[in-house]
Amino acid sequence: MSEEILINITPMESRVAVVENGVLQEVHVERTQKRGIVGNIYKGKIVRVLPGMQAAFVDIGLDRAAFIHASEISLREGSSVESISALVHEGQSLVVQVTKDPIGSKGARLTTQLSIPSRYLVYMPRTAHVGISLKIEDEAERERLKKVVSDCVAKEGIQEAGGFILRTAAEGAGAEEILMDIRYLRRLWDQINEQIKTIGAPSVIYEDLGLALRTLRDLVSPKIEKIRIDSRETFQKTTQFVAELMPEIADRLEHYPGERPIFDLYGVEDEIQRALERKVPLKSGGYLVIDPAEAMTTIDVNTGAFVGHRNLEETIFKTNLEAATAIARQMRLRNLGGIIIIDFIDMEDEEHQRQVLRTLEKQLERDHAKTNIIGITELGLVQMTRKRTRESLEQVLCEPCSSCQGRGKLKTPETICYEIFREILREARAYQAEGYRVLANQKVVDRLLDEESGNVAELEGFIGRTIRFQVETMYSQEQYDVVLL
Repeated sequence: MSEEILINITPMESRVAVVENGVLQEVHVERTQKRGIVGNIYKGKIVRVLPGMQAAFVDIGLDRAAFIHASEISLREGSSVESISALVHEGQSLVVQVTKDPIGSKGARLTTQLSIPSRYLVYMPRTAHVGISLKIEDEAERERLKKVVSDCVAKEGIQEAGGFILRTAAEGAGAEEILMDIRYLRRLWDQINEQIKTIGAPSVIYEDLGLALRTLRDLVSPKIEKIRIDSRETFQKTTQFVAELMPEIADRLEHYPGERPIFDLYGVEDEIQRALERKVPLKSGGYLVIDPAEAMTTIDVNTGAFVGHRNLEETIFKTNLEAATAIARQMRLRNLGGIIIIDFIDMEDEEHQRQVLRTLEKQLERDHAKTNIIGITELGLVQMTRKRTRESLEQVLCEPCSSCQGRGKLKTPETICYEIFREILREARAYQAEGYRVLANQKVVDRLLDEESGNVAELEGFIGRTIRFQVETMYSQEQYDVVLL
């Protein structure tokens, strides 16, 4: 199986696509002005204690207070206190780490059980446990890795070394590589510790890597054949990062200098557009209907035009098998999280039911997020969960429609602005023009002239042409035209 990672960088946003055999499987978007905060460490201040919920709200310097449950607050060794009121009080400073980004109306989720990732390890300075990823199944390899960590800690003579979790990428790693990671993590923790002692609250102490470097650290596996980056500056940064921490993948890095945008070349832009639609067609003629909501996501499977060749049960079985594969891909592509309910077409044959569930489980093994299939309800619905740490693709790219009171979605003016920038770049590469006129909705033009004015100026300098803007009152928020002058 051929797997590639494509990294598209602009001053406004970074985007990463994971492509398997030419088919998009995952897409990650990080806006420069709205970077995710999962993994960041803060010194926060308790602003409210909620004894009834056994939780507290913590000010970490964001617009909304973050939330921490009593179970996420580390106890001193030998302590058995469980009440939130005995653990924290209003006005108290607390060093915390973000485990979930703010999503919708919910604030960030926090823990005091700090962890810092590197290529092969996750360092937990406040525990003494050594754990291993469940995806490393070979028992001899698990024992070898545990011994390597113990030997490295002893070799360094580290006192109060903390705990480590060996990541999936550690499988097959040598002692020298593990030792380099341990030294890197210890140096980083020493810096963080100094900050904790001196900085006031609320303040950020440590920020996780940006999307491009985080992708190299977390998503690259032996199956990844190429990592193509369309920004020379980012390519140079990643080359340096890889030389220091991941030299074994250096030959897989590649700068893409092509005229055609890298996401266009691989059809990623079209796939992203389709990933924002409710209806997903299946090759058989059936289709899925995906409805994300606040409490859960529902996925409905329909036969559509597929009628089969023998009987109805065969038609249903084949449609459900195809749907199981498509659902696993759509969950990764859309980054769906939380509770997911799947309504497969009812099957009378129990063996067919088992085969469809096995297919779903097998496809989910490729998912980087933790998934758990709980079972089938009396109504024949498949219950499952998928770990949610960041916003879904729809939440990143879209906003509730003001015209329909949230029943539908519109791309944000910010998203439309970036689409316009990409369209102008395409036009500039394909045609000679004196300049460009953008016709767009009032909100989009307002943003282009205000928040995006600096990016517009950079783009004009890059293409050597002027860009003018004109409001079209009849245009919807997603509608625009780029006219050559």
